[in-house]
Amino acid sequence: MALRVVGAGLGRTGTHSLKLALETLLGGTCYHMMEVFGRPDDPPVWQAAFEGQPTDWNAFFADFTATVDWPSGGLWQPIADAFPDAAVLLSERDADSWWKSASQTIFEAGDPDRERPADGSGMPPNPAWEDMTRVMLAEFCPDWRNQDAAKAAFLAHNDAVRAAVDPARLIEWHPGDGWDPLCAGLGLEVPDTPYPHVNTTAEFRTMSGLDAG
Repeated sequence: MALRVVGAGLGRTGTHSLKLALETLLGGTCYHMMEVFGRPDDPPVWQAAFEGQPTDWNAFFADFTATVDWPSGGLWQPIADAFPDAAVLLSERDADSWWKSASQTIFEAGDPDRERPADGSGMPPNPAWEDMTRVMLAEFCPDWRNQDAAKAAFLAHNDAVRAAVDPARLIEWHPGDGWDPLCAGLGLEVPDTPYPHVNTTAEFRTMSGLDAG
């Protein structure tokens, strides 16, 4: 099995819905940050890759047909190089709405240095995941907690993808686009089922225990 889609978009660009959509279209499993939580051997691999160490992406993604979201979105270039026949999917949204969503979800819950609720609610400590996240976010933007810096890094990331990828290989997708750009880019029929919509900001905060207490 080889990847057919390499997700170059960052988190909070509709990637969880994209995961479900690509699994419907391709009939396989799409690698998303959600997979990392169930695969305890993966965070050290990602950390090493973000630190510049070589990674056997063909072996790592042997059981997957697509990727979206962080951490793979932050390393889309070497992954795309390892799968030259795969489409590159850039999921994006305007920087203001992206920051509003990201700052209230992944940046808050994923901050490896954040204080945890005294009652023990929320996501339990996971040192390997926290080490991976610290390197991943620093690679994205050293000052990722700063709104202006993070938004600039987000826009620069998207521009870099567009500049590097052959337009014939690139699929650009925005939340709300639904099936059409995906199916057109992949040469597939549009399913007769509604496009999935999951993992809103409110859902993420509840899942992560951010609203607890």
